[in-house]
Amino acid sequence: MDLSIIIPVFNSSSIIKKLVSKISISIQRKKKYEIILINDSSKDNSWQVIRNLSKKFKYIKGINLNKNYGQHTAIFVGLKYAKGKKIITMDDDLQHPPSSINQILNALEEYELCYTLYLKRKHVAWKKGVSYLNNIFSSFLFNKSFKIYLSSYRGFDSKLLPKMLKNKKNVRFIDSLLLYSTSKITSIKVKHKKRYSGKSNYKIKNLFILWFDMIENYHFFPLRFGSIIGLICYLLVRLIRINSNKAISNIEIKNKTFN
Repeated sequence: MDLSIIIPVFNSSSIIKKLVSKISISIQRKKKYEIILINDSSKDNSWQVIRNLSKKFKYIKGINLNKNYGQHTAIFVGLKYAKGKKIITMDDDLQHPPSSINQILNALEEYELCYTLYLKRKHVAWKKGVSYLNNIFSSFLFNKSFKIYLSSYRGFDSKLLPKMLKNKKNVRFIDSLLLYSTSKITSIKVKHKKRYSGKSNYKIKNLFILWFDMIENYHFFPLRFGSIIGLICYLLVRLIRINSNKAISNIEIKNKTFN
């Protein structure tokens, strides 16, 4: 298998078919690939759409989680079943252009991890602002280049998986696991698209929960533990830990549709 594309799905029943179609058109025909759709306990009929697609196309695989765990945990579940030599993660709303998949794969010929930098972002102002602050903080925390934006549209080599899947912690911040696994990192520019239909399910609370999760993964790295800022941030999270569904010890899968 050349490629695994992992997509968390939440309340996107009206988008999934279009997304799968665009991905299939974009990928080079010689590539053997799979699309793993993880239904994160959607309130609409997303799971039924996924089941129907998996029956129609052998390359479509579906996983149905028993409750809403959040984007990063859903991706982590998908990683356990990925068979591709290269792995790409993307959102379910068509804001990540499938036409950029081959560009990511080309970058992975030289690097082990490739992020995307969105051009002319279509997100609302508050989300742009919080994401910008998140990028500043993560650059300090993980000692990464500010030019590397930790986007959810990313690709990486599957040889990073063993290190990632060894993680036994409740909070699973995918980017901390990736950055811990390799230093061969690059990024490409992609044109950000408007959401195909409906409204974004991502709230400001989700971004701050993700921020706290990122800090809790702080100790993965031989970073600036002794710094005043690092210590304050770590203690702050311990005191003000937001109770979220991502802080779990076991992930329960209701059912899956693997051919």
